[in-house]
Amino acid sequence: MVQRLAILDDYQAVAYDYAPWAELGDDGVDVTVFTEPLADAAAVLRDFDIIMAMRERTAFDADRLRQLPKLKLLVTTGMANASIDLRAAGEQGITVCGTGGSPSAAPELTWALLLAFARKVPFEDRRLRAGNWQGTVGFELSGKTLGVLGLGNIGSKIAGYAKAFGMEAIAWSPNLTEETAAAAGARKVGKEALFREADVVSVHVRLSERSRGLVGADELRLLGPEGVLVNTARGPIVDEAALLRGLNEGWLGGAALDVYDVEPLPADHPLLTAPRTVLTPHLGYVSSQSYARFYGEAFEDIRAWVRGNPVRVLSS
Repeated sequence: MVQRLAILDDYQAVAYDYAPWAELGDDGVDVTVFTEPLADAAAVLRDFDIIMAMRERTAFDADRLRQLPKLKLLVTTGMANASIDLRAAGEQGITVCGTGGSPSAAPELTWALLLAFARKVPFEDRRLRAGNWQGTVGFELSGKTLGVLGLGNIGSKIAGYAKAFGMEAIAWSPNLTEETAAAAGARKVGKEALFREADVVSVHVRLSERSRGLVGADELRLLGPEGVLVNTARGPIVDEAALLRGLNEGWLGGAALDVYDVEPLPADHPLLTAPRTVLTPHLGYVSSQSYARFYGEAFEDIRAWVRGNPVRVLSS
């Protein structure tokens, strides 16, 4: 019996560049690739047996899973996906599998955003292409203080980058110890002190109900009119309304963002016209090395499941 596989949200149309999907035909799997977001995912996907999801681009909550009666295998890139209800999937008999990822893609994009903001790269690029020459004065990172909100694998790399650029790194996360911070080259501080002392705060906590809205107006006001917020984690960790007020009213210095409450970001979203911002379309995990592992291991997950030996199974 043929089983239908949907590969979702292949925005760059590169899925076939990173895995030999056609080989799944030998295992009785028919592959369909979607390169655009689905307006009605439940309706489009209701006849698919297997779905491969690229990060959180398409959500699979309990309600949506109930609308997919044929779904038996859901593969997500990465080993955690806040947009998949693992408990509901288990109750419905859906196997969920994950993949590894790149340890460098997100930290490097974070630093690219910070450098672009500091030296006004997007603005000067546009000016130069329009026939103009220098128009802004940027700032150096050396001698400034970087606050790392969440000192896990990514946050620790960011603290290391800070040292290489001559910055002091301070850090806070709920269970951070002084020893762990010191090992990463950072000084442990309280959450309030992080925003008060830092010139730049970079967000690297995982999105959960506890971290949703973790950075609000109080924290952004402490960061102040010269301070910069960098967020490459998840949009809802930062109170978007407070962020917009801070930018538009001038009590926050600026923001460099890769993630948003709603993705893709709507064409009329106020962040697109907010002052003192550098924006990228959730590129943190988008690199050739990352995609090779994402698609390659997703292919392995599907083939292993079809053959009765599932690997990298996720549970609630």
